[in-house]
Amino acid sequence: MGQAFGCIKVDQSNVAIKEQFGRFNDVLEPGCHCLPWCFGFQVAGGLSLRVQQLDVRCETKTKDNVFVTVVASIQYRALAQKAADAFYKLSNTKEQIQAYVFDVIRASVPKLNLDAVFEQKNDIAKAVEEELEKAMSAYGFEIVQTLIVDIEPDVHVKRAMNEINAASRMRVAANEKAEAEKILQIKRAEGDAESKYLSGLGIARQRQAIVDGLRDSVLAFSENVPGTSAKDVMDMVLVTQYFDTMKEIGASSKSSSVFIPHGPGAVRDIASQIRDGLLQGNYAQQ
Repeated sequence: MGQAFGCIKVDQSNVAIKEQFGRFNDVLEPGCHCLPWCFGFQVAGGLSLRVQQLDVRCETKTKDNVFVTVVASIQYRALAQKAADAFYKLSNTKEQIQAYVFDVIRASVPKLNLDAVFEQKNDIAKAVEEELEKAMSAYGFEIVQTLIVDIEPDVHVKRAMNEINAASRMRVAANEKAEAEKILQIKRAEGDAESKYLSGLGIARQRQAIVDGLRDSVLAFSENVPGTSAKDVMDMVLVTQYFDTMKEIGASSKSSSVFIPHGPGAVRDIASQIRDGLLQGNYAQQ
């Protein structure tokens, strides 16, 4: 009904292009407007002033001959003060923006290696934004922001990169494991050496205590029993140790069968063997 009387409504964040007999006349702001059709006024079309987004996928090649797909997100909007240029000068805004994005990306990425493309994606986005801003401002559009949202190498290249990264991490893990085992072996060797050192000290002290005890026993026995010699005392000590050893062998539940000569003459033979061994040792030293 409103159009029949020449009244139209323009929504918020939009503008309408007013023509008279096919010629541009004015830009209509949001609100209600009267366009008497009898005088040749009409609305040629509308234009949104909201921020729009265009995602552009561009395939190109890096300096090290790796094909990548760069995804750029362009956020743009039409300017109210240049609404006539935005409406009349471009027939397809998205295709125009996409062409400029292709041109800049395919001029920038081939100068960089694959790793540098990932590192310098913000520089690439800035170059795209500057080129678009310079070109699209003449057509009544403002570039709000340009983002490089994704860089996708070829699937085989991506798999190879993952394998290289995995191999590198496994090599580092193997080095760390070997270093840990090395430290563990060193600590184990140090502990073993310390244990043997302390065990040697204990054995030396034990033998020193035995020697001191035997010396004291021989001296005390010789003083208290007249007419006895050191040889008699040593024979008695050997007999005592012999019976102690037999007692321990019999008391041990885990001992194997041991066949040794037993009898009064066995102690004498053992004592003779010990004395002969000591005498032979002293003779060899001389």
